[in-house]
Amino acid sequence: MATETVTGLGAVEAFALVGVLGVGAQWLAWRLKLPAIVLMLAAGLVIGPVLGVFDPARDIGDLVQPLISLAVAVILFEGGLTLDLHKLGDARKGVMRLVVIGAPLGWFLSSAALHWGAGLGWEASAVFGGIMVVTGPTVIAPLLRQAKLQKRPANLLQWEAIVNDPVGALAAVLAFEFVLVGREAESLPAALTQLGVGIAIAMAVGIAAGAAISYAFRRAFVPEYMKVPVLFATLLATFAFPNMMLHESGLLAVTVMGLIIANADLPSFEELRRFKEHATILLVSGVFILLASSMDFASLGQLTWRAGLFVALVILVARPLTVLISLIGTGLPRNEKLLIALTGPRGVVLVAVAGLFGERLAQAGVSDGSVIGPLAFVLVLATVVLHGFTLAPVARALGLASKGRPGVLLLGGSRFTTALGELLKREEVPVLVADPNHARLLRPRTAGLPVFYGDILGEAAEDSLEILSFETLIAATENDAYNTLVATDFGSEFGRDQVWQIAREKGERARHSLPSQLGGRPFGAGKTFGELEELMKQGWRITATPLTEDYGFDQWKEDRPHALLLGRLVSGGVFKRFLQEDAELLFPRRAEAAIEALPEDQRETAREALKRRRTDLRLNAARGRMGAGVKLVALVPPESERKRADGLSEGQADGVAEGQAR
Repeated sequence: MATETVTGLGAVEAFALVGVLGVGAQWLAWRLKLPAIVLMLAAGLVIGPVLGVFDPARDIGDLVQPLISLAVAVILFEGGLTLDLHKLGDARKGVMRLVVIGAPLGWFLSSAALHWGAGLGWEASAVFGGIMVVTGPTVIAPLLRQAKLQKRPANLLQWEAIVNDPVGALAAVLAFEFVLVGREAESLPAALTQLGVGIAIAMAVGIAAGAAISYAFRRAFVPEYMKVPVLFATLLATFAFPNMMLHESGLLAVTVMGLIIANADLPSFEELRRFKEHATILLVSGVFILLASSMDFASLGQLTWRAGLFVALVILVARPLTVLISLIGTGLPRNEKLLIALTGPRGVVLVAVAGLFGERLAQAGVSDGSVIGPLAFVLVLATVVLHGFTLAPVARALGLASKGRPGVLLLGGSRFTTALGELLKREEVPVLVADPNHARLLRPRTAGLPVFYGDILGEAAEDSLEILSFETLIAATENDAYNTLVATDFGSEFGRDQVWQIAREKGERARHSLPSQLGGRPFGAGKTFGELEELMKQGWRITATPLTEDYGFDQWKEDRPHALLLGRLVSGGVFKRFLQEDAELLFPRRAEAAIEALPEDQRETAREALKRRRTDLRLNAARGRMGAGVKLVALVPPESERKRADGLSEGQADGVAEGQAR
């Protein structure tokens, strides 16, 4: 009896592998500060054509193309949902030029580079040239964070990528439909009529769907817990219905739907934003792994030296000409124009849409369609690697990188934040004090600190603040609810570990405690706003003391028995907060005193828990964070400083005083 040889993965195992590798590659890219698309490309190629572990056509079968189509639809909807036209700020004129003039010009120049550089026919060149208008918002965002560009060029690059994302896909859809309809229709007028009707239907469906969702959500016709499911179901229907009339016109419909919702000013938009962010991360990862693992090295073998010529023409001719011509008359400085002209990384949407349309063109009889996918991979890989390594040095050379160290954004103009801001400024750490109360900004303004008057969550802050130049936010106003709101909102922007908040009044009581998802990480030695202000009125000061081989943490602690440690300044001028878990290890007497203050029936449990946490590994790690080269930032009473100075030798006192005065 013959035995059946089982090869490949089952559908469930295949989906699990795609999810793990896609999300894992994005996480690893975040840890290594690399473009995620490079790691996803490598992962897909390794499990696909290199090792043969995963073959989408073999392991998933006929579902591959519908899955990619739906994923691209959601990705383009996310692009439309990001197009809040009110947030363009001073980049509005430049962005509009890059879209209105740059997109058509880039389409033409890219198509020309494909035709005369790569040797493609005009049909395939027109379709692929439209896709190349996209500059990759999923790629440009991490590159901007890494390069720390100034606000205006960063906004221009980011918004160009966001806006041109659906515009490029739309251009590809139009060219693709024109090719298909032109081949199937009996005459050119019939082709144009069919194309126009399909586009009109797609636009109408997208507008109607976006308006219906906006109206239903605003009038509370949909309960909160069903808004995301209703949105997703509407998205699928909006994508599917126009496709029945004209192939791939659903991509245009979902993009328009997202644009309508983005500008409807919905109260529940935050939940929708989270949905599209989470969905896009998953789908971008999945699509790219699927496309990379589907790559056939034999198809890459079709490419000749002309592929290199094509990439060079795109990077050195098509992109610079498109930008420089589009920005004529905008008043932008020459260096900003040059930086934007030399920066045009392509990303996931390009690969996904190119792979999809390339196969469709090949099936329709366009011989060059099979080359579009390999060319897209080569272009994406070349631009991502090139710009990933050159954007930061080019920005510095042109004087467009944010200067100085990572900054600290202080929320609240109190005595405490003013003193902390003055110390950080002396240590050459950029600071900004923001407060919605104008009167509270008098103190930091008098101290010479830069200030922002207004709500840090408002549109004015988005327009006037260079958020990319700040790495840490400290919420320390007298309003606990406002602190919690701002810390929660900025958590996704800065990262939860970089958003800190002083203790809330009654926050330790069970009935007043909040879920861990709300607010920032503890800061300020467990003191509330009122307690910190009282200490400052009593003459407490914030100091920065350098630790050396001769003057270590133990000596510092002995000299300041009552000091409240706030954080530490490490190499590069980065301000790190003092962790609560380190406090109970490095200040055991204070931890014991805190336990003694508990009700008697809770003390034994607290002691046992503390004993379990006091391991040698944790203690060594905590002490390692307090090594030589670190500056300890602490709130100290005035008498402590005098006693400490009296107990040191003259040289030691001078050295520490110099460190505090800097």
